[in-house]
Amino acid sequence: MTTRVARELRSSDLPAVDAIERRTFTLPWSLAVFETQVESKMGIALAHEIDDVLVGYLIADVFVDVWHIMNLAVAQERRRDHVASDLLGAYFEITERAPHRGHTLEVRVSNQAAIELYRSFGFVATGVRPHYYSDDREDALIMWKDWEGESA
Repeated sequence: MTTRVARELRSSDLPAVDAIERRTFTLPWSLAVFETQVESKMGIALAHEIDDVLVGYLIADVFVDVWHIMNLAVAQERRRDHVASDLLGAYFEITERAPHRGHTLEVRVSNQAAIELYRSFGFVATGVRPHYYSDDREDALIMWKDWEGESA
């Protein structure tokens, strides 16, 4: 039987995170950046395991009253296996407990799979950041999702 779990990211996970990061992104984060995020008391750092193997992670931070998903990656062999959806579900379970304005993120305009995933969670495109990515100067699509909790 396959076991799937989304949990808090730990320092001991960082070698696996670094391996996924370097295989996924042309502009990978450094281990130091991940260490800072794992140690942060304000943000969210989640890992996803399947059968005790780390296969994905999500990093988010809150800026004033807006949550910002900064990094989400899934091991190539586990893409289309609902890992990103599980991570986003766990992220929303945490963030929707307290009032805030909403959620934002940037995604490459060419990454249609990710854009569709975010749309399925209620994100909408609100703008473009021209030449956002320094490796190839690709534009980033800005996406937003309102908080779904009770209004004050």
